[in-house]
Amino acid sequence: SPEKGLDKAIEIAQRAGMPLKVAAKVDKADEEYFKTVIEPLLATPGVEFIGEIGYPEKNAFLGEAAALLFPIDWPEPFGLVMIEAMACGVPVIAFPRGSVPEVVDNGVTGCVVADVTAAVTALKDIAKFDRAQCRDRFEERFTVERMTRDYLDLYERLAGADPESLSL
Repeated sequence: SPEKGLDKAIEIAQRAGMPLKVAAKVDKADEEYFKTVIEPLLATPGVEFIGEIGYPEKNAFLGEAAALLFPIDWPEPFGLVMIEAMACGVPVIAFPRGSVPEVVDNGVTGCVVADVTAAVTALKDIAKFDRAQCRDRFEERFTVERMTRDYLDLYERLAGADPESLSL
């Protein structure tokens, strides 16, 4: 879809002189956009459209990537693919829309960049990121264990709280 920014990702990779592999599903609602805007760009040298992938292919696909480009142009509520990349030790380069600034730990798990030019610069410097640190930060912030621990802490606080303070 237009808001996912694939056209910008192709431009970023091309300007950085890096290949781009695209794993994506084309929804019925986006077929016309894909055919008229994206399909012609797929002929760009170094761009390979893989199509939709699932597990375990996704882990290998992401794990072998230099980076995940996430140049979205909408208020992404979470961006699961960002944490999937981090789980594989892959840094993320993303525009600061929606949850991106909350999910990407700028300078640690990737770069939050303002535009295509900044993304090109970040991509050229992507080797400076410590992939193990990306994975470690994922472990600290996004695992099921972390989420469960946070919920249990919250429930314990609520259970011990004054009922008057729990009003909605």
